[in-house]
Amino acid sequence: MIPSTPEILARLIAEPTVSRTSNLALLDYVEGLLRPIGARIERFSHPDGSRANLWATIGPEGPGGVVLSGHTDVVPVEGQDWSTDPFLLVARDGRLYGRGTADMKGFVAAAVRAMLIAASRPLKTPLHLALSYDEEIGCIGVRGLIDALAMRVERPALCIVGEPTGMRIATGHKGKLALRACCHGQEGHSALAPNALNALHLGASFITALQARQAELSIKGARDADYDIPYSTIHAGMMRGGTALNIVPNRCEIDFEIRNIAEDDPQDILAGIAADAEAIAAPHRNRFPMACIEIEQVSGYPGLNTGPDAPAVRLLRRILDHDDPTLKVAFGTEGGLFNEILGISTAVCGPGFMEQGHKPDEFVSADQLGRCDAMLARLVDLLEVGLA
Repeated sequence: MIPSTPEILARLIAEPTVSRTSNLALLDYVEGLLRPIGARIERFSHPDGSRANLWATIGPEGPGGVVLSGHTDVVPVEGQDWSTDPFLLVARDGRLYGRGTADMKGFVAAAVRAMLIAASRPLKTPLHLALSYDEEIGCIGVRGLIDALAMRVERPALCIVGEPTGMRIATGHKGKLALRACCHGQEGHSALAPNALNALHLGASFITALQARQAELSIKGARDADYDIPYSTIHAGMMRGGTALNIVPNRCEIDFEIRNIAEDDPQDILAGIAADAEAIAAPHRNRFPMACIEIEQVSGYPGLNTGPDAPAVRLLRRILDHDDPTLKVAFGTEGGLFNEILGISTAVCGPGFMEQGHKPDEFVSADQLGRCDAMLARLVDLLEVGLA
């Protein structure tokens, strides 16, 4: 008997697969469901072996088919005031509570169930399942899987990324560069502070420069009205430096990001920021030769900008129960990597709403899960007769 989506979800939620920690027990559970029914399964592991991507296929061998893509990692719960155990699925008033229910184990559970249903049907077109790790920290883990697929002649044709969209079709999201600026100064005694170069002061000037670049983008930058924030953004999230109040700090680190719409090249934005960094540090070098602001990329992923009549969008139109307008989402997904590296037509559509994610008492509604089950059931029906 095929378990229900909530039953599968309960097992997925019970695994505390916070980013950078193991997801192997979760993959073991999924593989234990899929391998006995004939799924062809591969894993692509992190170098230390602690976590992995899973790739599973039901149906005929060969090119084509549809990928159901989801990530298995979740964000931490520390410091959050939950009314329930975040790693125990709790059903109440038509809602299913637990860490990852909305982002995005609800879709993963529905996708696993769809694979189980597909295994009992004579598919003419294959159905693929892609489960990744460390998506929440920059879509890092899935790259091993995608790089392996890129080496193959036979590739899937379409990809549905099941991030929460309220079961509407999302055709785009911004790209992202996660960056770190390291400001180098000269330490000294705070009583003689003018004889040293304060790295925190360099950092403060750098953040001011980031703010100026952001203001310029908001006024003069390219626009995409489909986004809530219709222009590219620059954001500083963390600043670290100093060891004691009476020591002029010689080092300061600033973590910042660029989120770009398709019309902007993030490398062009970064080049402007690098020029600002040099303009801040250069005047100090006569006295302090070490003065500089070094910028390194920590992670990043491309945006997604799928056309309204692309194959993935047309497919979703056929299997959804509504004809709502498409949208673009503020958060990033792995969809840009499937599209850019593999050339696969990709769209985002999944149960729940990101407004419920990353916070205490995260939930997905039973209605949203039911609508996702129905969408994937119609997809299996199409794969049985073959995609036209």
